[in-house]
Amino acid sequence: MTNPGCQADLPLFRHGPVTGVDEAGRGPLAGPVVAAAVTLPPGAIPAGLADSKTLTPSTRLRLAEEIRRVAIGWSVAWADPAEIDVLNILNATMLAMGRAVAGLPVPPAHVLVDGNRCPRLSCTVEALIRGDASVPAISAASILAKVARDAVMTHLDGVFPGYGFAGHKGYPTRAHVESLRRLGPTPAHRRSFRPVAAVLGAA
Repeated sequence: MTNPGCQADLPLFRHGPVTGVDEAGRGPLAGPVVAAAVTLPPGAIPAGLADSKTLTPSTRLRLAEEIRRVAIGWSVAWADPAEIDVLNILNATMLAMGRAVAGLPVPPAHVLVDGNRCPRLSCTVEALIRGDASVPAISAASILAKVARDAVMTHLDGVFPGYGFAGHKGYPTRAHVESLRRLGPTPAHRRSFRPVAAVLGAA
């Protein structure tokens, strides 16, 4: 089945550099959605690459450093909460992915994206469900995106104390929703997301 925005029936590039793209932060109530693009050389794949969600924070940080060291090119980009509210989270994710690919020092010939939707790019692109667990370049992108987003949320924890952003990273935990109801939304919150919109409506 052809996915919207994807090139149909394209073979995976199994020889030569592979560029992977993935995102972090589609589900949270606050913070940006972050995407990363990574081009890995065939002979320098860091050991231990996996879906970032399955790795410990210390392992992600170690692998992120190695990925940046060995990659032919890497790029991290995002769409902020205001863009998410205007575009919706799917379109904002595609925007962030496109920005990440555009930021690569060497334009890729072909891109592999985790999931079932593709951003519109100037090169060919293919979506792979669970690609972050099976394609090293996508796993690498997953790790860089997660590490970058976690750093943003830790920074926002200092800017907006009392919400616990450094702990829950903006996800809708019970503690986050309770602090949101008690303190109200910050500029970092996604106003179009239901729990945030509910607080705004009650106010």
